[in-house]
Amino acid sequence: MRRRQASILLVLLAVLVMIPTGGPAQTGSLSNSPAEVVKRYLGLDKKGARLESMSIDTVLPYTIWKEEPLWGRAVVTQDFIVAEDYREWEVVDRMEVVIPVTFHVIGLVYFETAGFVSEPGTEEVRFRVKAINNRWKIVDPLLPPHVGQKRMVNFAREAWLKETDSAKREKLVTLQEELRKAK
Repeated sequence: MRRRQASILLVLLAVLVMIPTGGPAQTGSLSNSPAEVVKRYLGLDKKGARLESMSIDTVLPYTIWKEEPLWGRAVVTQDFIVAEDYREWEVVDRMEVVIPVTFHVIGLVYFETAGFVSEPGTEEVRFRVKAINNRWKIVDPLLPPHVGQKRMVNFAREAWLKETDSAKREKLVTLQEELRKAK
């Protein structure tokens, strides 16, 4: 008798698991806040998704552009703050808003020279988000990558591991040290 009850219970649980639910909508859905699209895009950017061509596809669903220019630099950041309260936004109309974002910048990394320039401060950027094909998409601006400090240190380390030229390897070691010390 207990086995039969257990079997029935398992079948019921299996049926419940298979029933589709309303669950949370996808990030870009118009039922979500457009600020969520900006937060998701910038979160991926902070993790370095725009540093390499193989990972860039992860951020493209959040933007109207389908490819990125070759950036000669990246902005190294501590963090960013997306204004989530609609009263802080510029509401163009029901289908378009401009959302302010504040970046806490540490400095810039120049890829060609493997150089770091310390420029601590804040950077204010206004992201224009528009409803396109029933999804929120970032339409402006197209910025150079804004990458977190830890990820940029790891990126420099990965480049060092792949580099065979000893002079370039030394520059990459210096870059890693400068990035670790930056505040």
